[in-house]
Amino acid sequence: MAIDDDLFPAVAPALKPAGHLVGSDISALSEAEIEERIAQLSAEIERLKRTLEAKRASRSAAETFFKR
Repeated sequence: MAIDDDLFPAVAPALKPAGHLVGSDISALSEAEIEERIAQLSAEIERLKRTLEAKRASRSAAETFFKR
């Protein structure tokens, strides 16, 4: 039985960077790339705020329930 090269490539494909790394060098970025990163980070900040809000609401509900 032969090993299929499509299933088991000899070299792993290069991974694309996951996005902006805080503190990374941004001096080589174009204006468009900087604007894209700002948009991505703004969306992430909003996602974090929604998650924080949900966790606080959950904690508040639990505190109210267990105060009875």
